[in-house]
Amino acid sequence: MFSWLFSDPLSVGTLAPDFSLPDESGRTVTLSALRGHGVVLVFYPGDGTPGCTKQLCEFRDSWEAVRKRGLDLFGVNPQSPSSHGKFRQKFRFPFPLLVDRGQRVGALYHTNGLIVKRTVYLIGPDGVIRFARRGMPKPSEVLAAG
Repeated sequence: MFSWLFSDPLSVGTLAPDFSLPDESGRTVTLSALRGHGVVLVFYPGDGTPGCTKQLCEFRDSWEAVRKRGLDLFGVNPQSPSSHGKFRQKFRFPFPLLVDRGQRVGALYHTNGLIVKRTVYLIGPDGVIRFARRGMPKPSEVLAAG
């Protein structure tokens, strides 16, 4: 009954669940279509909140290192396209923010709850999870796993 409250992130070495979600502009992103590229998913609780802003700005400020590794990066939470669009524009994020209505994908990645459990995943080009951690790991730590 309360398994969502105490769940751990998916384990490193497991195949990442496939999904399709719209970004803030309505473009659909499908994980399986990104095979051959590494993917970073940053599940975060709320647009514009202090912790989330800090975390996503750290990835923005590390964007050159992200791109050098050939990674695609996405922020993910259930807020509206409008909220995501304003947040992305205000802080000039070079990466899309995905709209996970109902935390459907969050449930697959064990991040769902009353609020999104802040979790970062790095998925290798083969679709296998290489990094999975709750909280706010530094971008350099995430990138080192790739």
